[in-house]
Amino acid sequence: VDMQAMGPLTALIDCDVLQADGGTRTASITGAWIALADAFDAWVAEGRIAVNPIATNVAAISVGVVGGEALLDLEYTEDASADVDANVVMTGDGRIIEVQGTAEGEPFDRDTLDTMLDYATAGIVDLVEMQNSSRS
Repeated sequence: VDMQAMGPLTALIDCDVLQADGGTRTASITGAWIALADAFDAWVAEGRIAVNPIATNVAAISVGVVGGEALLDLEYTEDASADVDANVVMTGDGRIIEVQGTAEGEPFDRDTLDTMLDYATAGIVDLVEMQNSSRS
């Protein structure tokens, strides 16, 4: 967010999930960005700010390895049985905000992490496209 464009206003978007799998947590982050962008659009329409201060999208997705296979956007049964799982949060231009990953049993190697990040990046590109199309 361009803080200068916001002027004296403050926006607070709460995307806490108290009990859920990784996919629910990441969906809340992706949806929270849409809520923020919509709120800023409303502020522009109301004349509270001159321009929408969004600088880039933010989206998140879960990724993991289940039975030796890399999977994107894990559902509960996949998350619960994953050998490795991670939540990845990125900006719309591909910069990483957060990577939170765990070996659920045996440690994993760097190639596995790289594969999961590649899957997550591709998934986030799709999510950003959906975020943008939801605002058109």
